[in-house]
Amino acid sequence: MKKLFVLLAFIASANSFGQKGLGMFGKNPIINLENFDKQRVHWGYFLGFNSYDFKFDYIEPDKDIEVQSTTGFNVGLIGNLRIMEHIDLRFEPGLYYAQRNLTYPNIEDSFDRLREVKSTYIHFPLLLKFSSKRIGNIRPYLIGGYSQSMNLGSNANAKDDNFNERFRMKKMTANYEVGFGIDLYFEYFKFSPSIRGVFGLNDELIRDNTPDSPWTGNVASMKTRGVFINFAFH
Repeated sequence: MKKLFVLLAFIASANSFGQKGLGMFGKNPIINLENFDKQRVHWGYFLGFNSYDFKFDYIEPDKDIEVQSTTGFNVGLIGNLRIMEHIDLRFEPGLYYAQRNLTYPNIEDSFDRLREVKSTYIHFPLLLKFSSKRIGNIRPYLIGGYSQSMNLGSNANAKDDNFNERFRMKKMTANYEVGFGIDLYFEYFKFSPSIRGVFGLNDELIRDNTPDSPWTGNVASMKTRGVFINFAFH
């Protein structure tokens, strides 16, 4: 909620600035970058924040593994291909830094019950962007599609497991993504804040070498959930 509030506050301040200073978003705005969206291909970059989570399913009913999300950082590039007037194909490769802290309620030792899962993802999403009709210098849109993520901090090749303080995940994961955003057209560039949810499709957990491990023995599946807030510049 805090991240969504920051995003909405940013949009509101930009709108207020336009109305009072440049008349960009008022009743009769000066139209900026009128032909920008008619380009067949254009490029950009984004900066942003993420909050990753896990969704656990269990073999037997038990106390839930507690997941504490932290705020991570995103940076990446944007390639946009215009398909038709209101539909674009987007490729947004990026680098995502994230951390999730897992607490296992059935483990008494305070050291063993906590696992800090630090991840550095190379993220490869292929997305469809559905834009509304442009109103002055504002154009809302919906976006969604498929992505693959490579986790550079997965420990997938490690032989040690949680008994040696090593939490292991699969290196490659598949996801689907859905979200929305707003294109704001300024005099020299287009600014696009957006919020997006990412949902893992496959089990990412590598089980410990001991079948009845207190960390992984009762886990049927562990899938990524996350929220991205990105600020794109074109």
